[in-house]
Amino acid sequence: MDFLENSNLPLIYLGILIGLLAIAAIFLFRQVLKTRRVETTFNRLQRKLTQEKGTAQEYYELGSIYLDKRLYAPAIDLFKRALKAKDLEGAENIALIYNALGYTYASQDQFDLAIKQYKESLEQRPDYVTALNNLGFAYEQKQLIAQAVEAYDQVLQYEPQNKTAKRRSESLRKRLVPSNSTNAE
Repeated sequence: MDFLENSNLPLIYLGILIGLLAIAAIFLFRQVLKTRRVETTFNRLQRKLTQEKGTAQEYYELGSIYLDKRLYAPAIDLFKRALKAKDLEGAENIALIYNALGYTYASQDQFDLAIKQYKESLEQRPDYVTALNNLGFAYEQKQLIAQAVEAYDQVLQYEPQNKTAKRRSESLRKRLVPSNSTNAE
């Protein structure tokens, strides 16, 4: 009986290997489709926007693709164009673009400019949690700990279960509280 069980062992291993390869192939195929879709959109928008004026949505979409590709200068230009587009309507859309612009600046370690953009975003939509979290992060990077804690606390007012804001706020509060320990000699 041991002999029969051992002779099936290679088939079991082969089955597991084929299963793992099939799963990897599915993930790879999905990634190829996603990349192709993004590149198709990228090429279409790039062609269109070099020939004619676009909509705020088109500028924002192409700017987001540039941001994903870490091409910050063209992303900034496109986000600014989106803000100037005549069809840009709604505080939510404006807030979204300012936040993306702030994120682009923060990605380049230009935190003063990022903070300015996040504040513009929050003027449009004060309850925009993503912009508040980003503002807290930018303040942190500038070593403005009290302002960062305040931003994270605002996030927690809107979303009490926000893990990022909870974790960062708790961590930063420890840095704000002076140490009460004294050295006994």
